[in-house]
Amino acid sequence: MKNEALNTGNYYHIYTHAVGGRNLFKEADNYDYFLHQYDRFISPVADTFAWALMPNHVHFLIRVKKDVVYKYSNVDGSMDAVKFNEHKWETIDLSACEAPDKVKIPKAEKHFAHLFNSYARHFNKKYNMRGALFERPFQRKQVENTEYLKRLILYIHNNPVHHGFCSHPVEYPWTSYLTCVSLKPTKLNRDEVLGWFNAMGEFKTKHDEVIDWGDMEDWLQMKE
Repeated sequence: MKNEALNTGNYYHIYTHAVGGRNLFKEADNYDYFLHQYDRFISPVADTFAWALMPNHVHFLIRVKKDVVYKYSNVDGSMDAVKFNEHKWETIDLSACEAPDKVKIPKAEKHFAHLFNSYARHFNKKYNMRGALFERPFQRKQVENTEYLKRLILYIHNNPVHHGFCSHPVEYPWTSYLTCVSLKPTKLNRDEVLGWFNAMGEFKTKHDEVIDWGDMEDWLQMKE
């Protein structure tokens, strides 16, 4: 399961821990930088539905975007395609491409690897440290039904509660819970998330309930 490809159109729970008892985040700027890099590397290849950044581990619920050719028209009427290649967008020569409509963006699992590697380099340089920061490979678990999606969102948003950082998700700043209950514009797929809970009222009510973590982890068939 750890090394499975992230297939287009599928939902996945992505999670990973720091190695050797290290912390991934030391101060607020670290969280902000990680989220900036997440947007840079992951937004081109996946939609995000929930996330949580804990001091020594992270969780994401994502759906891999389907293969796309990015095309735009030049001034002379010709067509170009662009794709994301590791760290930048590249122009593709359509005339040299046998099947331009099948040009694919890089694999989503590689983008997550780039994200974790990029953040680790920044973190180690900032704090004059060396060595691996994240466990490799990162964990991934495919999600195949709406009930699992709903429980996983509760699991992700309540992670700070489970680990004793707060008594309710609203008190912890580094999850997508606050984005879900906000009206501010966001790249998070908030409307779909709220739709799974039949609107904001039920979303909040479910997050107010006390979770039996043993039952929750057994139902989700996972342990941290």
